[in-house]
Amino acid sequence: MTSQEKAKAYWKKNIQYVLILLLVWFFVSYGAGIIFKDFLNSFKIGGFKLGFWFAQQGSIYVFVILIFVYILLMNRLDKKYGFDE
Repeated sequence: MTSQEKAKAYWKKNIQYVLILLLVWFFVSYGAGIIFKDFLNSFKIGGFKLGFWFAQQGSIYVFVILIFVYILLMNRLDKKYGFDE
């Protein structure tokens, strides 16, 4: 595999990771906080309705977790394609 092919495959996988993680974040923030709010509000977490919790706190927590997942995925991808330090 040439250097250019390697770089192209690396960026294709990187974009795939980003899109998947953004879809997860979108589903959690928009889906759980707005679309499925009424269903989720039938459950409580910490005394608050779950739909409200996702809209106010949950999407932020999920975003921070997704940052660490992205770091983990990119470290593995860097090692796979030889771009690690």
